[in-house]
Amino acid sequence: MDKYDVIVIGSGAGLIVAQRAVFEGLRVALVEHGPLGGTCLNTGCIPSKMLIHPADIVRVIEDGGRLGIKAHVDSIDFEFIMKRMRDLIETERGEMEKAIGEEELLHWYRSTGVFVGDHVIRVGDDEITAPWIVIGAGARTLVPPVAGLSEAGYLDNVSVFSLERPPESLIILGGGYIACEFGHFFSAMGTDVTIVGRNPRLLKSEDHEISDMALRALSRHMRIHTNMEAIRVDLEDGKKVVTAIDRSGGETLSFRGDEILLAAGRRPNTDMLHPEKTGVEMDRAGWIRVNEHLETTAPGIWALGDVIGKHMFRHTANYEASIVAHNLISAARGEKEKAKVDYHAVPHAIFTYPQIAGVGMTEEQARASGYDILVGRARYKQTAMGYAMDEDGMAKAIVDARSGRILGFHVIGSSAPELVQQVTYLMNAENQDVTPMARSQVIHPAISEVVARAFGNLQGS
Repeated sequence: MDKYDVIVIGSGAGLIVAQRAVFEGLRVALVEHGPLGGTCLNTGCIPSKMLIHPADIVRVIEDGGRLGIKAHVDSIDFEFIMKRMRDLIETERGEMEKAIGEEELLHWYRSTGVFVGDHVIRVGDDEITAPWIVIGAGARTLVPPVAGLSEAGYLDNVSVFSLERPPESLIILGGGYIACEFGHFFSAMGTDVTIVGRNPRLLKSEDHEISDMALRALSRHMRIHTNMEAIRVDLEDGKKVVTAIDRSGGETLSFRGDEILLAAGRRPNTDMLHPEKTGVEMDRAGWIRVNEHLETTAPGIWALGDVIGKHMFRHTANYEASIVAHNLISAARGEKEKAKVDYHAVPHAIFTYPQIAGVGMTEEQARASGYDILVGRARYKQTAMGYAMDEDGMAKAIVDARSGRILGFHVIGSSAPELVQQVTYLMNAENQDVTPMARSQVIHPAISEVVARAFGNLQGS
């Protein structure tokens, strides 16, 4: 049995912990059966945005007419767009592999790891152990129990990046951010897109007003059906036919397409790992339970990223990796100091057209938590730049009426991620209130004025 100081399972954000441990002089085993870089580099953030940016350009060109610029897209080289994306990913991954190969204290096991005992993992024909283990094994596409789905075949967030040409028509099962982002991309590429979501609302995690505006905006370019339960998939005349029941009225509808893309949720990869064999507890769905220090129920074992099922964003996983790295190194030095995670201001973005972003609580969440709140809204067209852009965007602020503390901020429109990031910084400041916003000069004319206006319009409701 090979003994290490640290074992890291997963090469996404887990690689941050591995690199920190190596820097401290610890001997590290990296267990990764798939391509280096995790979901973000290979089948998530980076490749999807390399596809979405060209889609954004298509929509901007099409929308030029409302500003007096009449232009059209002559052709779209889908093969080039996909090749450009794959070439970059392969180059980045190759550089990572080279760097790891040159690191003497880091050994990469290119196989699936399975716990077989207390702090013991079988990797291929080898068994390895370490006093400290980090689980960053990630998640994968959840395949819903829909009759005939497997037989008909489907795309997921992995196989979709291997397409050589866009399907003429596409049915997307799911109504979350993955469904909406791919819906935006494929519709801009000329595909006839239909989204079939199970939840009554599109983008159910967003503030209800943002969700409603997103539904109206995205429906310009694709058909969107919410509150639908897919029950069967059939093959008819070369097409895939999804039968679904309207959960509100019981009506049965059918949707025909050349392809189906699954975007109905994620499931943890713990079923392949079996962490329960080393004392790690999971919930009923298989997500690993962790405390505020990201420690599992097994001493000396931490978990981070998608596998804990909290905030499935790479930037959050990177943050969690910094917490785990601190706590692991502290333990290795025999110190008792432990860092805690703070999820009160987790930002996120959805790269559709228009863009959507948010941080903190929605209005519904704040009310459900018992806060007496003030809500401020500002439309893009209430600012000079928003008027110039002729864009129907909105910013929404949620503030604790008693303390002035910022509880949440949400935007739909151009530059939404950049606007929300400004408020994220405020929410992580010492006082975490609206005072700096009131004291600050705001560049005029710039779309960032919509942020100040939203906070300036705060009122009880």
